[in-house]
Amino acid sequence: MPVKKLRELLDSHRVQYVSIVVSRAYTAQEIAAFAHVPGRELAKAVVQTCAANALAVAIPCHRVVRNDGGLSRYRWGVERKRALLEKEAHA
Repeated sequence: MPVKKLRELLDSHRVQYVSIVVSRAYTAQEIAAFAHVPGRELAKAVVQTCAANALAVAIPCHRVVRNDGGLSRYRWGVERKRALLEKEAHA
C-alpha cells in the first residue's frame, strides 16, 4: 500500500509533516528534500502515493510535477491538474 510505505519512511526519519503551500507546485525530489530524507526512496514513495490518491484535492497530489516542471500523469487527468494549479495560482 503506497500510503503506508510513505508513512513508514516519514516516521523512520521522524518527519511529522511536510508543508505544501497552496499556489506552488513541487517535484517529488523537492518534497523529499523538505523532509530531509536522503536518496530517491521517499521521492518514489511520494509518486506512488499520488498515483493511488483517491482524495483528490484533500491530499494535494496535483501539486507534484515532473523535475522539468511539466505536468505529469494525474488520476483525474492532466487537464484537471492544470486547471487546479491555475486556479490556485490566481487565489
